[in-house]
Amino acid sequence: MAELIAFFSRGDENYVNGEIKNLGVGNTEVAAGIIRRLTGADLFKIEPKLAYSKNYNECISQAQTDQRRDARPELVAYPEHMEPYDVVYLGFPNYWGTMPMAVFTFLERYDFTGKTIRPFCTHEGSGMGSSVKDIKKLCPAAKVETGLAIRGGNVHHSERDIRDWL
Repeated sequence: MAELIAFFSRGDENYVNGEIKNLGVGNTEVAAGIIRRLTGADLFKIEPKLAYSKNYNECISQAQTDQRRDARPELVAYPEHMEPYDVVYLGFPNYWGTMPMAVFTFLERYDFTGKTIRPFCTHEGSGMGSSVKDIKKLCPAAKVETGLAIRGGNVHHSERDIRDWL
């Protein structure tokens, strides 16, 4: 059974435990790395061609604008083949109650019929939001399992929660 970890993550300025911090590696990427270590799954980073600002406040403004326009930003790259993967761990930060719009672009590009999607997100208090419902709407023929919400400020201490979820 082949598995893929597809994730969107952003370093730079992030809101962590009530303050703005500069992260070398985004919280979702840290969680994806833990999942990879525990599962051996392949890794794919979802990256929009036009990256969000490194400045936190500008980034959240850009992300909200994308969501209001229901944007589907073009990605830097796409996995060549999705057919081999039975399970897709789908990771993202919670942006305005759901996934970043680049994740919508990724999901709409492929046929997930018969695949299992296991969503995980990082957040600072908003949990999964409506992301699971949105994934089910975008991928109606996939099995979408219960998601894992990880508080971004605790991601470096989340291995036990991730292991239990797996």
